[in-house]
Amino acid sequence: MRVHLVAGEPSGDHLGADLMRALRTLTGGAVEFRGVGGPAMAREGLQSLFPMSDVTLMGFDAVVRALPRVLSRIRETAADVVAAKPDALVLIDSPDFTHRVARRARRALPDLYVVDYVSPTVWAWRPGRAKAMRAYVDLVLAVLPFEPAAHERLGGPRCVYVGHPLVEKLGALRPDAAEAAARASGPPLVLALPGSRRSEVGRLMAPFGTALGLLRGRIGAFDLALPAMPHVEEAIRSAAADWPVAPRILVGEDAKLAAFRRARAALAASGTATLELALAGVPTVGAYRVSPVESLLRFVVTAPHVLLPNLVLERRAIPELLQADCTPGKLADALAPLVPPASLAREAQVAALAELDRRMALPGGEAPSMAAARATLEGLDAKRRR
Repeated sequence: MRVHLVAGEPSGDHLGADLMRALRTLTGGAVEFRGVGGPAMAREGLQSLFPMSDVTLMGFDAVVRALPRVLSRIRETAADVVAAKPDALVLIDSPDFTHRVARRARRALPDLYVVDYVSPTVWAWRPGRAKAMRAYVDLVLAVLPFEPAAHERLGGPRCVYVGHPLVEKLGALRPDAAEAAARASGPPLVLALPGSRRSEVGRLMAPFGTALGLLRGRIGAFDLALPAMPHVEEAIRSAAADWPVAPRILVGEDAKLAAFRRARAALAASGTATLELALAGVPTVGAYRVSPVESLLRFVVTAPHVLLPNLVLERRAIPELLQADCTPGKLADALAPLVPPASLAREAQVAALAELDRRMALPGGEAPSMAAARATLEGLDAKRRR
């Protein structure tokens, strides 16, 4: 079996590597891989057509500057798919890149089996994309449990829930007995997560710092930790230098996960981190600020919530303080009731996070990567039999 995989960013690289391992297991090793990926996929044997960093872009300015190169890489990748004539093409997130590759390849190879691993956010904005995908996608592998119903409602391709990759990290997110005891004892550990992008750090560090100073005045002493991605570490250290409560800056995944397992509560930028915290059982306040121009997107966004856990739960179990509501006073007001170990607000959110577990679980406890591989193979077999 020949599988072409196309990933465009680090998270997709890790998804692709896990999928490659699972496909190798289910086929008894009778599978060959080709395509575009990063270091994780390379460790699984993929020789990337070009460095994935060529198409990993963040920010409007970066995209504009690199547009000629990205368009060239789209053409090059599609041509490689057409020349290889694989049994399956798997698109891994990064729809602005991967879907353009798929459309080109599908025109040349009308019978090509195309799988999209991680649905575009058609349920939040530009819902017309779902129906358009039917022309070049056979199967969507959803990582959020409400997405199959969204695609059915919007006229999208067949969509199956295969589990979120974070589910495979539950062992690293959940506290052991000693860590659970540390979480319950004092002084409490509070986490601040202002985001992984420079723009997020620039907009959230100041209100976060002031809010945590107000929090100390309301609940007393607490330990403060701030996990930071390496590429924003310097900006975070500079901005945190004058915070009224000095944080411990944590760099690296292991240090971050160790803090999650002991944390009593967290203040976090909207993003994947809020889902990590929810699965770790850490009551959280979510916050976000964007530029005035970006804020106009609220008029075309159709999702009822912003935070991923709230979308899964279909209610606002975790406070969302966005734009004008993202002020130090409001952040402190929302966070203070979550820190005391037996408060009603904390207990209510802990109960909601337990429900989140149930909604995101797969039947039989199957690993998401294995579920994704199984769905890919079953879908390909079904298409061959038609």
